[in-house]
Amino acid sequence: MKTKFAWVLGFVLLSLPPELPAQGDFQSRLYQARDKVLPALVHVEPIISIYTSGEKQHTVVTGSGVIFSNAGYVLTNHHVVENAEKVWCTLSNKERITAVVVGSDPSTDIAVLQLNLDELNDDSFEIPRATLGNSDSLQVGQIVLALGSPLGLSRSVSMGVISSIDRYFPDQGSMISPYNLWIQTDAAINPGNSGGPLINLEGEVIGINARGVFLAENLGFAIPINLAREVARKIIEGRTVKRAWVGIEIQDIKGLREYLGKPDFKGVLLAQVDPRSPAERAGLQPGDIILQIGSQTVHAEFEEDLPPVRKIIADLPIGEKIPFRIWRKGNIRTIPVETREEPFKRGSEFEARAWGLVVKNIDPDVYRVQMLSDFFGVYVTGVKSGAAADQAHIRNGDVIRKMNGQLVKDVETFKNLFAQWVQEPTVFVELIRNGYPYFTIIKTENLP
Repeated sequence: MKTKFAWVLGFVLLSLPPELPAQGDFQSRLYQARDKVLPALVHVEPIISIYTSGEKQHTVVTGSGVIFSNAGYVLTNHHVVENAEKVWCTLSNKERITAVVVGSDPSTDIAVLQLNLDELNDDSFEIPRATLGNSDSLQVGQIVLALGSPLGLSRSVSMGVISSIDRYFPDQGSMISPYNLWIQTDAAINPGNSGGPLINLEGEVIGINARGVFLAENLGFAIPINLAREVARKIIEGRTVKRAWVGIEIQDIKGLREYLGKPDFKGVLLAQVDPRSPAERAGLQPGDIILQIGSQTVHAEFEEDLPPVRKIIADLPIGEKIPFRIWRKGNIRTIPVETREEPFKRGSEFEARAWGLVVKNIDPDVYRVQMLSDFFGVYVTGVKSGAAADQAHIRNGDVIRKMNGQLVKDVETFKNLFAQWVQEPTVFVELIRNGYPYFTIIKTENLP
């Protein structure tokens, strides 16, 4: 038995990378990597708004973040600070100060906070800053550390390896990744770790922890730092991330290649063209195979090849005609498509309390399901039982298009019109329900 144990131990030591020849040296490297980043770890406590049955409520959630700038900018997840009305951050010196949400991007689950450094009591405290690494250099099997505040516990470290560098998720609830593949790791990522850094043994941040899988053993996912850095830069420069949009859904061509009997055929299958989109106006059709976008050749044999193609489209210059080279029924042609800025405005929900109504901006799914003629309107996400909206027979899933004849472009327009007419006894509302017009009147004069 001793001989077998010695053999296993020897195999493990030989399996370590050449730069980690002994356990003591390896332990030292772990400490050094930890100490480079741990001071920049931030415990994040947003006070967020939630909407249940058409009413606004508040709750405190917990997450993590990492300081990456001397100006006090913090990287975290969008889902950690979404709908936050106030954000508290606890620093490594145990001071608790507030932070401002500079901006966030739901499509990549990245958000940037800025610490209110003037609230610090310790004038001698120097703001620590983590170094952002290069996620393109990651390898499967590489040892990593996940830092964060799991389950609200302060400042923890877990170790694991990178299990995959190209994990893809179709849109599933909050696990969406239209523009990126996920880093999969067996380092423990629990609730509260979200937004914390995933680091390599050089003490560089190579990912932002995002999700752990409930009831799975050490199955966690992080956003590659190269993408997080790019999104953060755009947020800091412009407070928002602007992307080009042409109105298409794409699909891998693995099955099509088998059907055509062309195993070497390359391209991306155009699966859907949105009505009234630039792609439809240009003449792109479902079933087309996209071979090239601008000067870039594109190919998606498998699902995990789709995010880079979507990002190519999103990064196109807005308002310019871009040549799409396609294959259609055996013929190759080039179709110029004029891009536009993505029309779907994301943002927080809004509660029209006097009417018992909660709305949010239109998203792509609502646009398609409700067969809207344009991108205007607000989507009803909650109706309070017995309130004015309920008595007007407004339902979850309706799209409010006009009020008193005025077009409701988005949530901001709705807010202004609501403030203008909240004291009026009646408001005439035009809706879209299941793709068809519906008209109703909100009456408040007889309500308590």
